[in-house]
Amino acid sequence: MPKKKTKKTARKRNNKNDERILFAFLATFLSIIGFVIAIITKRKDKYVMFYAKQSLVIFIIAIIVSIIQTVLFWIPIIGKLIYYGLSIIIFIIWVTSWIYALTGKQRDIPFISIWSKKIDL
Repeated sequence: MPKKKTKKTARKRNNKNDERILFAFLATFLSIIGFVIAIITKRKDKYVMFYAKQSLVIFIIAIIVSIIQTVLFWIPIIGKLIYYGLSIIIFIIWVTSWIYALTGKQRDIPFISIWSKKIDL
């Protein structure tokens, strides 16, 4: 006879899933610090590491964009437009990663997931 699912086992499963979602969110929200926390605490959890890797890629891209922005900011008018445009794009990608992490499903962030899938930890 198959075991009946009790409320306790369902609750444990929900708590574990909630914990995974929380750590995935923290990995994306806290950027590089969240990535380090995820590596230390949830290295074997594929869901958390999926979002931790995306967070690392977003962090690296943000650093590169920041360097580019520093140069472009000094170009009159068009440089400042590009500067603010890139800032908005990075912010949207970052917030999108939070939302995706909170869904409980692994969802690729366009362009970011191409590089995050190449990271082997």
